[in-house]
Amino acid sequence: MSGPHVTPETTPPQDSVTDVVRWAAFSCVLVPVVLLWYGGSLAGAAGTALGLAAVTAVCRLLLRQSERGAAQLRAEERTPSRGHRHRGGTSARRGGRHTGGSTPVG
Repeated sequence: MSGPHVTPETTPPQDSVTDVVRWAAFSCVLVPVVLLWYGGSLAGAAGTALGLAAVTAVCRLLLRQSERGAAQLRAEERTPSRGHRHRGGTSARRGGRHTGGSTPVG
């Protein structure tokens, strides 16, 4: 017998940023180990680890910021705006063109 049927509704949503950060953290450990394994210096491996950690931190920050912006945009698209009606066309107050009549020179 097989286990319970898993549907998209029953699975928790994947946090893609967390997955990316996990792989990046794994790389921050793996790359210096490989460098040391193949005869690299301890200082070079440590510098590489610090550099990868810094890049990972910045990427995580940017990905989280992007996710927040996308979530906010989706929320704004679902919520109808109230009290503000957009009028079509141009008007003088909105910088539209004035047609006809000449401007008096004073």
